[in-house]
Amino acid sequence: MKHLLLSLLLVGLAASAQAQTQPAPAPKQPTVLRPGHMQAQRTPATNRPDVPPQFPGGAEALGEFFALNVQYPEAARVKQITGSVLTAFTVEADGRLSNATVVKGLSPECDAEALRVLALLPPWKPATRKGVALPVQVQLPVPFANSQIVEIEKSKTKVKFE
Repeated sequence: MKHLLLSLLLVGLAASAQAQTQPAPAPKQPTVLRPGHMQAQRTPATNRPDVPPQFPGGAEALGEFFALNVQYPEAARVKQITGSVLTAFTVEADGRLSNATVVKGLSPECDAEALRVLALLPPWKPATRKGVALPVQVQLPVPFANSQIVEIEKSKTKVKFE
């Protein structure tokens, strides 16, 4: 009888020790939408939109907006720094942008310029799920290049975005 109780006690202690050493589940990461990476809705309980947020006029208009408003910082020009600053922001249910941050910077001057230009962006057409607007986080690269290195060529054909 003593051996049976002792065995049960040892098995119970081993099970509780094993339960305490299991790692906690990792926290769920937010869903980030990128053009061309939209997926069909898998579970109806999630907050994924049926229609992603859109810049007024589409991608071509966004490129023109950046071409007109991004000012290449002189310090970056001298150091010949080129590339993109990856930014993130939330397109709210009313279309306004909030919580703009730099995800991957290029240089302090370019990072500050990218945030300045994001503040100038007009309201977007918000994302929708079942016809209801909802806030969605978006990642967007803001391009920086020396005009002597990169030439921007405007297309002669018009692209219709729907």
